[in-house]
Amino acid sequence: MRRSEPLRRAVRPERAGPVRRGDRGYVTAEAAVVIPTLVALAGLLVWGLMAAAAQIRCVDAARAGARAAARGEGGGDVVRVSRAAAPEGAEVRVRRGGGLVRVRVTVGRPRFPVTLTAEAAALDEETVGGGGP
Repeated sequence: MRRSEPLRRAVRPERAGPVRRGDRGYVTAEAAVVIPTLVALAGLLVWGLMAAAAQIRCVDAARAGARAAARGEGGGDVVRVSRAAAPEGAEVRVRRGGGLVRVRVTVGRPRFPVTLTAEAAALDEETVGGGGP
């Protein structure tokens, strides 16, 4: 644009018709509905991420417990190892049978509205190769 040209001001277009009094406040009403909906959606997304992270921790805890039990550690040590890796309030169960050790980690209500469960199994080293040297 050259300096010699005058600046053109934006011309406001004429409205198509008269403003009706019934149309006032629509933006406020829409915002009053949309904003709480977006906050609720964000809350659900955060809860979903927390539940997914807790499920991953349950899987890790079950695997750690199964490895510890397969090495021949005692039941108390297996539960301690599993609870250290599990989310707070997790329940740990250890079962042996058929040459396998199964560890189940469960996080139930009230922490989450759904029950999160993970189970891992490992070969019991006591049954492999006759149980000793």
